[in-house]
Amino acid sequence: MKIVNALEAARSDNPHGVDARGLHSTEHVQVTMITLKPGEGLKLHVTPVDAFFYVLEGIGKVEIGGEVEEVGKDMLIDSPARIPHRLFNEGDADFRFLVVKTPRQADATRLL
Repeated sequence: MKIVNALEAARSDNPHGVDARGLHSTEHVQVTMITLKPGEGLKLHVTPVDAFFYVLEGIGKVEIGGEVEEVGKDMLIDSPARIPHRLFNEGDADFRFLVVKTPRQADATRLL
């Protein structure tokens, strides 16, 4: 059995320069927890695999394919492969969410 305390997992380097912590990775799936501080956001990018975001804490905005929506705790957002997307925090509290990619991403994310 493997148990991971998400808040104690090691931070990983990423092209967005934000707090990202790898929680789980197999050939079939990859799970990362991202915390965006007020004013932070992911850069617009595309990934080569399908993903979804699950909001754990706070309120933020998500842009997928040019559509922008406000999202909050317990919301799940589908993000198809190769569609430009980003999440950002315009609020005054942390915005924390899981990123689940399936299958695990082998090719690099492409910043736009």
